[in-house]
Amino acid sequence: MIRIFRTIDGDIHQISEASEGCWIALTNPSASEITQLSQEYSIDMDHLRAPLDEEERSRIEIEEDYTLILVDIPVIETRNEKDWYGTIPLGIIITDELIFTTCLEDTPVLGAFMNGGVRDFFTFKKTRFILQILYKNATMFLHYLRIIDKKSEVVEKKLHGSTRNQELIELLELEKSLVYFTTSLRSNEVVLEKLLKVERIKQYPEDTDLLEDVIIENKQAIEMANIYSGILSGTMDAFASVISNNQNIVMKFLATVTIVMSIPTIIFSAYGMNLSGKGMPFASHPNGFTIVIVISIIISLLIALIFNKKDLF
Repeated sequence: MIRIFRTIDGDIHQISEASEGCWIALTNPSASEITQLSQEYSIDMDHLRAPLDEEERSRIEIEEDYTLILVDIPVIETRNEKDWYGTIPLGIIITDELIFTTCLEDTPVLGAFMNGGVRDFFTFKKTRFILQILYKNATMFLHYLRIIDKKSEVVEKKLHGSTRNQELIELLELEKSLVYFTTSLRSNEVVLEKLLKVERIKQYPEDTDLLEDVIIENKQAIEMANIYSGILSGTMDAFASVISNNQNIVMKFLATVTIVMSIPTIIFSAYGMNLSGKGMPFASHPNGFTIVIVISIIISLLIALIFNKKDLF
């Protein structure tokens, strides 16, 4: 899908024809759309297709007529009917007249610009637009990292009394998301460092503070991802032991109950054997059946009391 946006009278508008100062947004474009744009604007098709490969690395490539900036952005992925987090590439191509963005799916990073939710955003101020995208991207990483932290706290509370593996699997998914985030943020950091040295992308004095904010936000996101990843890794190790211990407690309880319940079974089995009743206690007593049951219960209660004192229940 191809959408064209332009700032008109300070507001963002979607238009049908591209002109100088426009933003052309490609979302999971078809092969024919890529071919059309490649021929019309003399852009290498491989550069237009690069962001459609989820494994593509972040980088900057400078060509004769344009510059390609490729960064990773955070996305929500549905696995096992639950929302988890990953990253996909976002391509930004800057020419003398236009700016292009290419992504596999609609993302909140660009959605905020399309909906007019970003202050001081103008499609014709290409350098500022790039920095605003990178800043929005870094803030989205921070936002999702805070959500991951809250989700991990919820899972930890469930783990305290759990004997299942489900909670550990959820923590594993969160840790996997943090690994994706950490790797992508470090790659983005390299792109930001190179961006400072690219002469073709003009650095205006009024954008200096924004560039510093982008770098600071990205570094903060890297630090948060590293901290959360370390905490989550330690938590998984600790709670793996907790789950194992919980299972041992359950097995100990079941073993104790089995021993207590086996005492009446042994007594009743003895009386149920096909033997002469002369040698069996209370066999000829009129209330012998009741007496044997009462004795069995008393012995079971005594054994249960002993086990309870030894904290086996």
